[in-house]
Amino acid sequence: MSVPTINDLRQVIALRDMPDAHLQWIFDHAIYVEYEEGAVIMKTGEAAEFMMFIIEGIVSFYMNKNGTLVHYFDFGNDETSGGATGLLPYSRMKTSPGTSFAVGKLRSFRLHKNHFGELEQLNPELIERLVAYMTDRAKSFATLQLQQEKVSALGKLAAGIAHELNNPAAAINRIAAELTKRLQSNYTLTEKVLQSDIQPEHIQNIQLLVKDKDSEQKQKTKQSAMQRIEAEDILTEWLVKNNFNDLIKTVELFIDRDFSIDDFEKIKTEVGSDAFVSVLSWLENLLTSQRLLKDLNDASCRISTLVGAIKSHVQMDRTNDVQPTNLHKDLDNTITLLGYKLREKTIFIKKDYCDNMAIVEAYIGELNQVWTNLIDNAIFALDKDGELCIETSCNEKNVIVKIIDNGPGIPKEIQSRIFDAFFTTKKVGEGTGIGLDLVNRIVKHHNGEIKLNSVPGRTEFAVIIPVSQKQIPK
Repeated sequence: MSVPTINDLRQVIALRDMPDAHLQWIFDHAIYVEYEEGAVIMKTGEAAEFMMFIIEGIVSFYMNKNGTLVHYFDFGNDETSGGATGLLPYSRMKTSPGTSFAVGKLRSFRLHKNHFGELEQLNPELIERLVAYMTDRAKSFATLQLQQEKVSALGKLAAGIAHELNNPAAAINRIAAELTKRLQSNYTLTEKVLQSDIQPEHIQNIQLLVKDKDSEQKQKTKQSAMQRIEAEDILTEWLVKNNFNDLIKTVELFIDRDFSIDDFEKIKTEVGSDAFVSVLSWLENLLTSQRLLKDLNDASCRISTLVGAIKSHVQMDRTNDVQPTNLHKDLDNTITLLGYKLREKTIFIKKDYCDNMAIVEAYIGELNQVWTNLIDNAIFALDKDGELCIETSCNEKNVIVKIIDNGPGIPKEIQSRIFDAFFTTKKVGEGTGIGLDLVNRIVKHHNGEIKLNSVPGRTEFAVIIPVSQKQIPK
């Protein structure tokens, strides 16, 4: 180990113009410490009790993000940090928010916080300088944290959207393959029907019957599970009794389309018993093809809806100026994009939207971040089968959006700190404490207000936004 001298302290940029007597005081009260390359200086959660003056080497600082150490800063003896790091005077830091490593051989002096008061009496100008370094460090840290939060949120949203898009895309592939098989089968089944001496009027009658069934289905109440099972059993029994065993596999489809024994008897009477099997097999293939086309349309519409929600949510092709927006549409788009999280926990969504919602002027992209953060936090707080309620109301001046969940609630003793920067109730790696701070700043940017009311079983965030935003500074 090198033998430290007072000249080592003179090399520290923050201390370079201090009187010799003051440097001697620091030398007498500080502890000289050396670290080898890669050594851990401090771990996440350890008590922050020392200010460090760096003589040689670099302190590399990392934050834990979802179980991975992410690099944030390098502290060295330079103009940016002045060679001072760790716990600085007037800092409110109690524990280390991350893990620090030595880069190269690190030579340093560590001064315990118990000496800060005496140091301030000795050299107030140094304390002011250190506070300035701390302020710059806090600003840089906040900026990096915000960027990390946005990147993390974007990554999660992108993963969720990919998952959402994958389901209908995979469904389209399956449907296309099945529809190809059905179209191939149609040649064989049509040939058999024609061999059964079927007349054009028979086909016309079947077509009318199918149309009638479609019309009836739109008006009828959906069958219960027990009613459906009973109907399937009755139709199966009729097929077996009449020796149409080959058609038993089609029962489920025909019950779906509301066919009954009377309908089967009518078709059998018109086309004859010999042709009945061929005609019903042909009809089953036709109805299945129709259902596949409907499923194909639903899947493609789902993709279009998701793409539309994404474009609206991120405000593609829109300026950064204040623009009119429909909050109900924005909220619905947010729910759509977070749908995979809602389904994972089987969370019930209740929407109580007002009928006269005003068109609001806002920075739409920013406001969408508010809804995303609040709804995502509510989902995180809820257990499986929880309930999430979104209520809206408005008057001539303001609109009010309430995000309500029936989760465990936020403890009363920390509610006053919930919007503070870097404060989070989540475990290490699950949150940074930036989300609600960002929400609060965006709401204030819109001359609005956000309120929290939380008790066990009900947590409510109420966002009040003025209808007109003409006074918002650009």
